[in-house]
Amino acid sequence: MSPKSIAIVGLGVMGRNLALNLERNGFGVIAADLDSQRRQEAAALFAGKNAAVAETAVELAAGLEKPRRILLLVPAGKAVDAAIADLKPHLQAGDIIIDGGNTYFMDTARREAELAASGILYVGCGISGGEEGALHGPSIMPGGNAKAWPAIKPMLQKIAAKAPDGTPCCEWIGPGGAGHFVKMVHNGIEYGDMQMICEAYFLMQQALELPPLRMHEIFSDWNRGELHSYLIEITAAILAKTDAETGRPMVDVILDTAGQKGTGKWTSQTALDLGVPAPTIAEAVFSRTLSAIKEERQAAARVLTGPDKKFAGDRDEFIDNIRRALYASKICSYSQGFRLLRAADRDYGWGLDLASIARLWRAGCIIRARFLDDIQSAYRARPDLPDLLLDDAFRRAIETNQAGWRAVVARAAELGIPVPAFSSALAYYDGYRSERLPANLLQAQRDYFGAHTYERVDKPRGEFFHTEW
Repeated sequence: MSPKSIAIVGLGVMGRNLALNLERNGFGVIAADLDSQRRQEAAALFAGKNAAVAETAVELAAGLEKPRRILLLVPAGKAVDAAIADLKPHLQAGDIIIDGGNTYFMDTARREAELAASGILYVGCGISGGEEGALHGPSIMPGGNAKAWPAIKPMLQKIAAKAPDGTPCCEWIGPGGAGHFVKMVHNGIEYGDMQMICEAYFLMQQALELPPLRMHEIFSDWNRGELHSYLIEITAAILAKTDAETGRPMVDVILDTAGQKGTGKWTSQTALDLGVPAPTIAEAVFSRTLSAIKEERQAAARVLTGPDKKFAGDRDEFIDNIRRALYASKICSYSQGFRLLRAADRDYGWGLDLASIARLWRAGCIIRARFLDDIQSAYRARPDLPDLLLDDAFRRAIETNQAGWRAVVARAAELGIPVPAFSSALAYYDGYRSERLPANLLQAQRDYFGAHTYERVDKPRGEFFHTEW
C-alpha cells in the first residue's frame, strides 16, 4: 500500500465524510476507529478508492507520508487525550496532529504546549458545516502551532467550502487555542441565530395561529432578502415537511425539548470570564435548558396564569415587524460574538483578523449568510471597530427596523409569549446606546454593604472613594 497523505482517527459520520471529501480531492486517506463495526463500514465505503482502514496505531502511522498528518475526529475531552497517548509513541518531531472536534480552547492550548516539547505540531481546528459540509466542503478554522500550517494549508483549503467569490473558507486563525475559540464563538452565534428564528416561528404560531405551510412561505420569502441564510433556508424546508406516520406537519410531532453539546455554554462562560456583555447568546443557552424541563413546564402551565395569546390588529404588519425584529436582533447577537472575539484577542494576543473570520463563515458553516459580507466589509473598513452597531450600515439597519422590533417585543410581553433573544438583544442595544446607566446606584449599594468604593463624576477616572453610609 502506497503511503497516504493524511490519517483520520474517528469514523463517525463526520470522519467518514471528511475522508471521502479528502479522497475525492486527491488526497490518500488511512483511517482508524476503536469500534470494529465502524472500521468495517468504512472499509466497505472506501472500496475502490484511495482510502484504507488501519487496525492499530502502528499500522496507521506506518501508512502515512512524512511529515505525518493525523486528523482526530473524536469526542472532546478524555477521548482526545487517549487518542494522542495512543499515537504519540509512533510519531516523531515534525509530525502533525489536528484536532477537528469541538474542543474547549484552553485544552487545545495545553495540548499544543505539551506536544511542542517532543517536536510534534498540534493544531486545534474548528470545522463547521455538519455532515453535509464535511462531505462537500466545510468552513475550517485552524489554529495552534503555526509551523504546521504550510504542510496542511493546501489540503484544508482544497476541501473547504468556497465563498461566492471563489475564496476558500479556510485560513490560519492564530496560535494556541485560537482556532477552537473562533469555532466556539461561531457556535455561540449559531445558538443565538437558532433561538431568534424559533421566536419568530413561535410568535406566528402562538399569536397568529399560522399553519406551518403558511410559515414555510413566509420564511422562504425572507430568505430572498436581507435574512438570506442557511438557517432560514432549512427552517422553511422544515415547515414544509409532513410526517409520513401521522400525516401531520413534521414540526408539530417533535417534542419541544432541545439538546446541546456545550459550545454555547462555553461561549457564555467565557464571555463572563472576559467581562464581555453577550446576553443574547446566553439567553439562547438558557432557553434550551428551560425547554429541557418539559414535565415541570407542563405542571406549571396548569397553575400559573398569563394573558390571552390571541392577537388583535394588522396581521401582515405584525409579520413584517417580526422580520424586522429578527434582523435587528441578529445584528446585536453578532455584535456580541465579534466583541467576544476582540476581547479574547486582547487578552491572549492571537492577532485575530475579524474581517477574515467573517469571510470564513460565508460558506460551508451553519451560520453562513449574506449578512456576513456586510460584517466583513465593516471590519475591513475599520479593523478597530469596537462594536458592529457603530458601523454606518448596521446603524442605519437598526434605525430602519427598530420601531417594528420594539413593537414585537412589547406585543410579545402583552400576549405572554416568551421572546428572550429578541428582548435581550433589544436591551443590549438600549444599554449600549445609553450614556448613563443605573450602575451608579449599584455601586453605592456595593460600597454601603461591602466598602467596595466608587468613582465620582466630578473626579478623574481611576480615583476611588468610600462613604460612611
